[in-house]
Amino acid sequence: MTPNIKQPTTKGCIMAHPLKNLLHLFMTLKQPRVNFDHFQILRAIGKGSFGKVCIVQKKDTEKMYAMKYMNKQQCIERDEVRNVFRELEILQEIEHVFLVNLWYSFQDEEDMFMVVDLLLGGDLRYHLQQNVQFSEDAVKLYICEMTLALDYLQSQQIIHRDVKPDNILLDKQGHAHLTDFNIATIIKDEERATALAGTKPYMAPEIFQSSMSGGTGYGFEVDWWSLGVTVFEVLRGWRPYDIHATNSVESLIQLFSTVSVQYSPAWPKDLVSLMRKLLTVNPEHRFTRLSDMQTSPYLAKINWDAVYEKKTEAGFVPNKGRLHCDPTFELEEMILESRPLHKKKKRLAKNRSRDNSKDSQSENDYLQECFEVLQQEFMIFNRERLKKRHHKSHSKNDSEEPGGDGNGEPEIGATDNDAQEQEPERKHDPEPPSSSKLSFCGSVCSSPSNC
Repeated sequence: MTPNIKQPTTKGCIMAHPLKNLLHLFMTLKQPRVNFDHFQILRAIGKGSFGKVCIVQKKDTEKMYAMKYMNKQQCIERDEVRNVFRELEILQEIEHVFLVNLWYSFQDEEDMFMVVDLLLGGDLRYHLQQNVQFSEDAVKLYICEMTLALDYLQSQQIIHRDVKPDNILLDKQGHAHLTDFNIATIIKDEERATALAGTKPYMAPEIFQSSMSGGTGYGFEVDWWSLGVTVFEVLRGWRPYDIHATNSVESLIQLFSTVSVQYSPAWPKDLVSLMRKLLTVNPEHRFTRLSDMQTSPYLAKINWDAVYEKKTEAGFVPNKGRLHCDPTFELEEMILESRPLHKKKKRLAKNRSRDNSKDSQSENDYLQECFEVLQQEFMIFNRERLKKRHHKSHSKNDSEEPGGDGNGEPEIGATDNDAQEQEPERKHDPEPPSSSKLSFCGSVCSSPSNC
């Protein structure tokens, strides 16, 4: 049975009183945009390839979030701007119960910020490193929750391309959430992805084949292979194939054609059968959607609606009395960081004063131009405001009689708690951007051909 999943609408209706609409729009625009000053910084909890992550509290609502921040100059110098922008583009358009959802995005002179769901249960990599022995029932629920997440992404035409224990975060009840979309890509209609992108031990065989032969590319099937590798690792403590960053593409293609996966004899036959369907080298024979997973005898008794509503009790619940992350992140931020977040306000004020006292011409004209373009093109987002508008629009529609006094307004369309990178072999995506907002990439990246 397919769960009755209600997706957030991106459409609204314009009601009959334009003056009220205009007044409401004016009042909305009059409200200050969310920025760094609206949050209290509590502590650093992680870092990844694209930035650092800290726990924050929004001062007006007192809600807790994770805030990922990325230094602009470093992103420009490392040719990462395009990936950051694509992650923002994707996160603004999606929302799901088993994803780490974006709430706000904003910028200042130094950094770009993404404020996302705060999940304090740690990522699966952390728990594996803590020698947690996950029960089969716990992992079965992860399979179901990630199945719903991947099926949703596929419905939105998104390939994640980096499903692995590092990118699966647990909430305090033990439910799994997929994060980190900075090498995700969008493929529409009959398009195929072609980039060599991902983390090698979790990348599907067809990704390597595509990079070698220049063939037809690959599709959503690669995420389901990665899910199979992740499930195998969480259950056994090691991966089904002995793959490392140093392995060449040629050797990996040979590996997949000659080495068979050795499943645990202690596993139920139905579990082994499901794993074989996920770790099938030929993507045409792989399980690649919710409907496929529902046909598996191993998942035959799953109540998918209960899974979606988080009514299924998790087999592993993180200890609520501790923070499930490496404590060195906080020490690095306080002691080693040259531009610590908690001193940002004073630092920016000093920089603005210095800039005003000298010629505005930058010593590095090119870098300054990149900063200006990035400043103009950065995508600002506020899911809280969108939800308020959506709620008002629906409440007016529900209570309004024909000819009534409606004043609805059009709804506009809607990472991460970034886990510590354990695998350095992530690749950036050289495929064409899917949005005109990213068309400035060539002027920002120092090596446009790599974007």
